[in-house]
Parts: sequence; C-alpha cells; structure tokens
Amino acid sequence: MSLLNTEVLPFKATAYHNGEFIDVTDESLKGQWSIFFFYPADFTFVCPTELGDLADNYEEFKKLGVEIYSVSTDTHFTHKAWHDSSETIGKLQYPMLADPTHVVSRNFDVLIEEDGVADRGTFVVDPDGKIQIIELNAGNIGRNAEELLRKVKAAQYVRANPNEVCPAKWEEGEETLAPSLDLVGKI
Repeated sequence: MSLLNTEVLPFKATAYHNGEFIDVTDESLKGQWSIFFFYPADFTFVCPTELGDLADNYEEFKKLGVEIYSVSTDTHFTHKAWHDSSETIGKLQYPMLADPTHVVSRNFDVLIEEDGVADRGTFVVDPDGKIQIIELNAGNIGRNAEELLRKVKAAQYVRANPNEVCPAKWEEGEETLAPSLDLVGKI
C-alpha cells in the first residue's frame, strides 16, 4: 500500500541540531512543510554528498517554509560526532534525526530489516502532516536537492491552486494545466 496522502504515523525521536539535542515528534510537523530525507548511515560515501547538497540549498527550502529532517538509524551522538568531524556535514543547519529504534524508518516503510539501516528515501510532508511526494533510490544512487526543490514548489502550487496540475518539468512561474474534458487527447 502506498504512503501517498497518508498521515505521518506517531513518533518521537532525538535530533542533533545547531549544537544541541532536540526532540522531534509527528506533532512538530503540523503547520509547516517538511522533508524526511532518509539515508543508510553516517560516515559513509554517497550520504555526505547528498546531505551536503541539501545544505547548499537549505536557504531556498527555508524560503518556502520547509524544514528538512535528515534521518538515519544512527544515534544522535553519532550525528554530532559526524557533524563535528566532517567539513561537509559540519555545514548542515537542518536537524539530523536519530532513529536507533527504527520506529521512524518503519513508519515510512524504508527500513532494510536485515541490515538495520534505512533505504535512500525522500518524503515531502504537507502542513497537515500528509505525505505528498515519495522518492526511493537504490543505495548506490544519490539524489538531487534542486530537483527536490522543484517538486516541493509544484506540491505547494497545487495545494494553493487545487483546480490546476503541474505538467512534466514544470518550473515555478510556468504554465500549468486545468484538467477538463477539453484537454483529453489534445496534449
């Protein structure tokens, strides 16, 4: 069963954020857009390139009212150690959510049970706490923050304009479509 348009299941987790350990719950998400960015593990290879890419685009996400939560099954202590020892991870300003109990990874259906780590999954959650976008990649394929930014803008646009849809490759400011019988077979 797909998680699209379902509400994020209850959870409570600790995150490393701006030099502190903070609590994050499903209630923390209400009223804002959120991205859950699951990755297999700290101190690895592809993961820091993705997290660094998100960090480089974080201000653009913040302008859209989006909070990013990177999530792995590592502890919040491991997140701090990685943040303190890596130049790339040291520039992260968004919360690094710890999921050593695997609750969050199971809630989003990305836990690789036999390995105890998460798949490379991205989930965009709307202000009502419902999942609007899901992207899953194989462990050896990194994601692109600029494409994620484009998708978030599209999700926000259609939420604000429920009678319109965004076509392929839609970019902010471009023409959208208004679904109707008149368009059937004409595109």
